[in-house]
Amino acid sequence: MTIVSRQTVLSVGQCSADTAALSRLLDSCGAVLVRVDLHSEVASAAARQPPALILVNRVNDSDGSSGIDCIREIKKDSLLTNVPVMLVSNYADAQSQAVSAGALPGFGKSALSDPQTKHKIQQALTSPR
Repeated sequence: MTIVSRQTVLSVGQCSADTAALSRLLDSCGAVLVRVDLHSEVASAAARQPPALILVNRVNDSDGSSGIDCIREIKKDSLLTNVPVMLVSNYADAQSQAVSAGALPGFGKSALSDPQTKHKIQQALTSPR
């Protein structure tokens, strides 16, 4: 029997309900979700389990901090700069800001069941670093 290692996706600042929905989506993509509540926990979580992708909530559910600021910090970290990042937000202006900060085009919570969202995630997981 061959054991296949599943890729890790860090999910930053999502509430419990959204974490559960994202976990189901990522499972269908062959990845496992690791929840990180605070932006300050991203680097240590990534050191424990290197992520193939980082998903950042537009507004952190735990402390209300900015997901765009989190993306900027991730992209400044030399160990994370090449890890793809996506913003989870329904707002086009927030998506634009995230892309300007170095993220890939993300998706909104309303699009979790959209096949295009799964395709975006699969592309991010298989893209060369």
